[in-house]
Amino acid sequence: MTIGRLLLATLLALLLAACSGAPKDAEVVIPQGASIAKAGEILEDAGLVSASSFRNQARFFGSDEPIKPGEYKIEKGMDAGDILALFQSGKTIQRLVMIPEGMPSIMVWERLMAEPRLKGEIPVPAEGSILPDSYAFTTGETRAAVVKRMQAAMDKAFAELWTKRTPRTAVKNRNEAITLASIVEKETAVAAERRTVAGVYTNRLGVGMRLQADPTIIYPVTKGKPLGRRILRSEIQAVNGYNTYSMAGLPKGPIANPGKASIAAVLDPEANDYLFFVAQGDGSHVFARTLSEHNANVQKWYALRRQRGEME
Repeated sequence: MTIGRLLLATLLALLLAACSGAPKDAEVVIPQGASIAKAGEILEDAGLVSASSFRNQARFFGSDEPIKPGEYKIEKGMDAGDILALFQSGKTIQRLVMIPEGMPSIMVWERLMAEPRLKGEIPVPAEGSILPDSYAFTTGETRAAVVKRMQAAMDKAFAELWTKRTPRTAVKNRNEAITLASIVEKETAVAAERRTVAGVYTNRLGVGMRLQADPTIIYPVTKGKPLGRRILRSEIQAVNGYNTYSMAGLPKGPIANPGKASIAAVLDPEANDYLFFVAQGDGSHVFARTLSEHNANVQKWYALRRQRGEME
């Protein structure tokens, strides 16, 4: 056999081997810095294609593009060439853990610990250190690494927002800003109200009034989880560094993880003269300048709750 025919036969053999498709659907993780050889070993260990077929496909038929780390879905019938192209494309499986605005850190911890694809133990993150968002992760990644990304995202977001603060803001540093933003986050779920609520609390801080925010009563009791019952008189009167009914000024720290919109609201609060607000039954609030106006609004709210059978 001539050299040319031998080379052709060798190439045909390699091509046939590469065309042998994966026998099943599977998911594989390609770690950061993995070589073609390492990726081939991972595929062979998973029973998908032989390591040699994958290496040869890359050597003789593949492009010069590097393979990208991540978790990939290998479909039944994909050959070594298809898999190589997939790894080079970077089209990884998108697994997400979602942290909604206002979620306290104990619930962030619970959500991460309940995700079976993550590994490793973590402490409860510092309250207010996590930026609410959806975070991608890879099967087998450590929970500590995911928390680190969440906290880095908060650091970056806060640094950007802090540069845009206005002279009207009542906060002087990051802890105060995140703390007040966490109260605003827990007090209203209506996006259009955030700056208005921030304006109310800014006004109260400015004249020395107590903030009297119900979520600050609940936080020391549940660490931010829903209370599930009415607040007790003893809890309203409790002195613990968080309860803004029994103390003036801000709590000693955040009571949740606020989103960017609430942080932006306390750094640039609405210029209003409101000192009070109360729910009006649809998730929004009605605002008042004087105590008499506020008391009238409260009575309307009580009447609505009686109508609903929520109080006598």
